[in-house]
Amino acid sequence: MRKPVMIVAAASAIAVVLGSMSFAPVALADSDLVATGKKVAENRKKGNCFTCHAYKGAKMAGNVGPPLVAMKARFPDKAKLRAQIADATATNPNSMMPPFGRHAILTDKEIDAVVEWVLTL
Repeated sequence: MRKPVMIVAAASAIAVVLGSMSFAPVALADSDLVATGKKVAENRKKGNCFTCHAYKGAKMAGNVGPPLVAMKARFPDKAKLRAQIADATATNPNSMMPPFGRHAILTDKEIDAVVEWVLTL
């Protein structure tokens, strides 16, 4: 009876090790994307997010827009957050947020990076 238990334990340990190894490159890619998103968001000629939004680490942040906190809870659907950043006027014509995608202020790749960064807040 001990052999099957040992085999299951060994197989489980191997699965855990192999599983964690397969996710390592994805985590690195995500951290690079998050760092890029932060740079775009804080670039005065691009996102300039801190002009209107307060968030952790923002210096002299504005308060015209809502604070960027608990963003995963507020936007569990990443596509809705992306749509909000790309063109907030699509769902709220009175939004003061610039339509970053529609006006080509940000590229699709830059919007994707900003979305990944915002979801860390």
